Formats: sequence, C-alpha cells, structure tokens
Amino acid sequence: PINAILGMNELLQREELSDSAKQYSADISIAGQQLLSIINDILDISKIESGKMTLVETDYKFAELITGVISVLRVNGSKKGLDIKVNVDPEIPSVLRGDDVRVKQVLLNIISNAVKYTEKGSVTLDISSKRTGDKIVLHVSVKDTGIGIKDENLHKLFAEFERVEEVRNRHVEGTGLGMAITLNLLRMMNSTLEVKSEYGVGSEFYFDLE
Repeated sequence: PINAILGMNELLQREELSDSAKQYSADISIAGQQLLSIINDILDISKIESGKMTLVETDYKFAELITGVISVLRVNGSKKGLDIKVNVDPEIPSVLRGDDVRVKQVLLNIISNAVKYTEKGSVTLDISSKRTGDKIVLHVSVKDTGIGIKDENLHKLFAEFERVEEVRNRHVEGTGLGMAITLNLLRMMNSTLEVKSEYGVGSEFYFDLE
C-alpha cells in the first residue's frame, strides 16, 4: 500500500497543481518515505529474529554501489552544512562478490546514523583494502564530529528500539532498529561492527568485510 501511495503521489506531481497542492504533495512524499523506512526496518528485524533473513551473493560493480552511498551521504550532509569527506582506495577491484543490497544497507545505516547525530563539523567515509590470497578484505570506517556516546550507553547502541540519550536526542528521527539490523547483517557476513567514541567529541564506526 505505501508503494502505491508514493507511486500515485508521484503521478500527481506531474499534473498542473497549485502551489499549495504542490507543497501538500511534497509533504506526502517525505512522510511516505519515512514510513516506508520504518516498515522496512520492522520487516528486516522480524526476518532476522525468525531466521528468515538470507544473503544473496552475486558479482557486483563496486563503483556503482559506492557512488550511490556517497551521493546519499553528500545530500544528507549538505542539508546540515556538514563537511563530507570521502577516501576510497583506488586499488579496490572493479567487481566484487557479495550481497550488494545488504552491503549498501549496512553502509547507509552507519552513515545515516553519523549524519543524524552530527550537528556541525564533518562526517568522513574511509574505505581501504588488503588482499589475502584470492580474497579482498575491505576496511570501512565512518567518523563523525557528533555528540559522541558515553561508555555506559554503548550497550544501548545495538539494542532493538533503544535510543541513546532519549531526551537529548528526541528530535532525531528513526525507529532505533538501524544499528541492530546493521550488527546482525554484518554477523551474517562474518564481520562485526566496532565503535570508538568520545563523548562530546565524536565517534568512529568501523568493520572489515571479506
């Protein structure tokens, strides 16, 4: 139903509309995308908990995947006036094998989280690589100059429906499922998400992926 609503709204936007109707349609689009994101998070966590989440490995073009991720990072970051920095190892092969849909989801979840909790400064995406035999191991790091996380709150980061410092961050949108989903997806890919954070200074989230 939500896809039908968004589709019909997109058709409406192609019509001759008054200025107020155009604004209403734009509001529908924004709210609909937010709702779709919430629905997808709930469906994903349900699949994970029921053991129905599976990875579909295929050959994919790394440049296409990372270009899409970077474009989202830059658009979201520019809205808040953040300095977006991207460093990607040029030695990474053009074609990799894995579940590109889930790899992209993991990257977007971590990046979106960094942008959400950073009001000023920068968000930096670093992707380096090393070869081990016929395998490539990607080292992915996302650093921000955001609010940081207190040591006693780190355990909440990956708990379902938990938000770190709920009162302070009540204006931040989201279900509190994104990082729990990310951690579970990385576990399925034989990886794990590491965190280094200094309260009031910023955080770094990083992982290795074969």
